[in-house]
Parts: sequence; structure tokens; C-alpha cells
Amino acid sequence: MAKKKKEYECQECGYRTAKWVGCCPDCETWNTFVEVEKENKKETKSSRTREEVYAKPVNSISNENFERLKTKISEFDRVVGGGLTKGSLSLLGGEPGVGKSTLLLEICGNLAKNNPHGKILYISGEESESQIAERAKRLKVNCENLYILHETLWQNILEVIKKEKPIFLVLDSIQTTVSAEIMSASGTVSQIREVTYELMNHAKAMGITCFIIGHVTKEGGISGPKVLEHMVDSVLYFEGDQNNYYRLLRVHKNRFGNTFEVGIFEMTETGLNEVVNPSLYFLEKSFEGAYGRSITTILEGTRTIFVEVQALVTENKYGNGRRTTQGIDNNRLAMLVAIVEKYFEIPLSFHDIYLNVVGGIKLDKRDSDLSIIASILSSYYSKPLDETTIFLGEVGLTGEVRKVSMLESRLKEMDLLKYKRLVTSKHITEEIEKKYNLEVLKIEKVTDLKKVFVKYQPNKQNEYQQSEKVN
Repeated sequence: MAKKKKEYECQECGYRTAKWVGCCPDCETWNTFVEVEKENKKETKSSRTREEVYAKPVNSISNENFERLKTKISEFDRVVGGGLTKGSLSLLGGEPGVGKSTLLLEICGNLAKNNPHGKILYISGEESESQIAERAKRLKVNCENLYILHETLWQNILEVIKKEKPIFLVLDSIQTTVSAEIMSASGTVSQIREVTYELMNHAKAMGITCFIIGHVTKEGGISGPKVLEHMVDSVLYFEGDQNNYYRLLRVHKNRFGNTFEVGIFEMTETGLNEVVNPSLYFLEKSFEGAYGRSITTILEGTRTIFVEVQALVTENKYGNGRRTTQGIDNNRLAMLVAIVEKYFEIPLSFHDIYLNVVGGIKLDKRDSDLSIIASILSSYYSKPLDETTIFLGEVGLTGEVRKVSMLESRLKEMDLLKYKRLVTSKHITEEIEKKYNLEVLKIEKVTDLKKVFVKYQPNKQNEYQQSEKVN
């Protein structure tokens, strides 16, 4: 009996080598090589015959109208472009326990109700059929045309697909599914690539809309080869912290829609609920005279969300100040603190600074710099800010305040929610400013923030009173 030949395969990029190496020469990652059986590549004649082909001018090609399946979950339908495109293959990734299986099981339940003559198939290799049925009861999903299957072997799964002929299919997860034709463990690059390729071919041929769930690595990317994301039609990420109640559904790739939309959900005991007005979840009603808080607006996709930034500045008598953040990068806070120390001449190095974004949302963009600095100054001077004022602007290292993108859409939301004042860069045009019933305070430098402190406590004698008389 001939001895089977072995080789080593990188689990990040699929690079193969005859000997084990510590660092992959292709993707430069360490300790990712796993021993696999060498594939026998036989030369076969192609079944395709050569024929003459022609290129077409773009204006002669007619647009194709894609038929979509409505899930009746407005947040999800909006993110994917108005509904699931029939015959498409989508990939959903996210942290363990964030609610990927819950979201797709609710989608299966809605599709089963809306399409009583079509079959919905949910395949899981991680949970038993009784576990999935128990979750379905909790989510109040009870339809006769929703079928559950626990299987990890692709050949068996394919037989069930051909027999049942579902209109919608969920595979949970791609890392647990194996093909008998590939001699390697589940979750390896070879298995993921082979199973996804086979699923894609059969789904396109049979017109089945498919969703596959993918595990994520510790860096946050989807586990497996990058070709996995290239093969599918859509790539979605379900984000959120298990300690917080909100979840964000982002689309990173979509061949049938845009990649700017974000869906927001709330995790409850009975499943995921849509958040129609997310600003109510990220704003807290504070008591009168509270300082150290300001309100800013961010863009999640094309949606405008108002969030509250809280800061607490306390004197440290034992050495260098401590920096603690929740929802904001620590390095970003250090940079903004340095700007405050430089241009306001405040010794924050000897103070502890705690920064928090209410609701657990993360501020990744720079358009909330002005709000963060305003909260720090409000806490340091023990001076409250007006609750109807929005702070919006990026602050540079030279102290200048820069304009932000899509300002007009944010102004429209501010006007609808009855905010009275906007503090932003001076580069806002008068044409946009006159459209809305808002008082716009244009500032050129970050030191101009002293003008917006409308309330003052006379019993607090501090550096601010000595350096600037408040109007």
C-alpha cells in the first residue's frame, strides 16, 4: 500500500509547503500551518469547447431586476438592500453569543410565515435539533414549513437539500461542516473553501437563497481563507457586547445593494427587537445642573444617531493621572487631553480622567472630538452645558476645528428633535445654515469653546474664572 503524502497548509491564506515553517511566507502570520494530506492533481481534459466570444458595449446591456424575499424585519431588509436577493449566498460573522443564530432563526420564522408553500431549512452543526427547537419556542417561531437538521457532513446535507428543495437555507456554521472528499479536519482552509464552493454552485443552480454563519478570530475577522468573503455575494457583521443590550448589523460587502446601511437591534429575553429611534437608547435624562456631559451626533451608515459623552475629571494627589475610557480609544483620549493642556493651559497631567459613552456605543470617527473636549472642560470647571446644544467637529493638533461630512443630514435630524444650538466649525455654509431653525455657533479654534458655557457656579473659584470672564 502506497504511503500517503503529507504537506502543510496555512490556515490564514491557504499557502502550502512540503515542510513545516513558523512564519507563512505568503501572509506573514505565525504558527498557522497544519498538516494535511496532499491532493492528487490529475490532468483532465476540459469538457468546455472553445467558441468565439464577443465583448458588448455597456449601453447595450439591459439591467436585470432581482427578485427579493422580504423578511418583514425592517432593519434587516434595509441593510441588505430591500430584502434578500433570491439565489444569493451571504455570510454572517460575529462574536460568540452576540445573537447570530437568534437573528437568522427569527428570519427563518418570518420567511416561513410569509411563504407558507415554500420550505425553510435550518442546518446546524453546533447545536442539536432539540436545542434549536427550544430556542424557536422562546422566539415564538412555530411553522410547519420550517425544518431543522443537525448534520456536519456536506454530502448528507446535499442529499437533504435536493430532497426538500428549500427556498431559504441557513448553514450554522461553515467551520463545522466537512466534506468527505477532503482529508483534513473541520475548519481548515481546504474544508471551508471546498464546502463553500459546492454550496455556492448548488444554490445558484437551484435558486436557493443561502446564509452561512462564520466564526471570527481574536482580531475580529471572519475565520478561514479570505477567498471565503470573495466567493459570497454579501458579507455582514453582527456587532455588540454581551454586557450591553444593543446590537449593530453592518454590511461590509453587498453585490445587490450599498454598504453604508446599519441596522440596530435590542437583545431581550424573547429575542431581538428592532430599534426604530436609536437616539432614545443612547441619551440619558440627567438631573438639573449636572456637568461633565455633552451631546454629539454620529453617522451609522446613512442614519443619524445622537449620543451622550460623559467625562469625570478628579484631582490625583499621588502621581500621574489615570485615563479610563469606555467606548473611545484610549490613545485618542490622550491626544485630546494633550490639546486641552496645550491651548487651555490646564494641568490635566495631575488629574484622573474617566470618559464614557452612554449606551455602550463606540465612537470610532473623529467628528465627536469637540464633544469630548467640551465634556472634559465641563467636568474640570464644574460647569454644566446646555442640554439643547450639539457639539460637532474634528479637532486638529494645532487647535483648529474642522468640518464634518454629511452635515446637512445631521442638521435635519437636529431640527426635527428640537435642538436649539449647534457648535461646529466656521466652514459651514450660510446656505445650509438658513434652511433650519437652529442657532449655529461657528468656532475656528478649540479655545472658543469658552463661549458656550452658559451657566456658572460662583462658589467654584477656579482657573477658568481668573482667565476668562464668561458672557
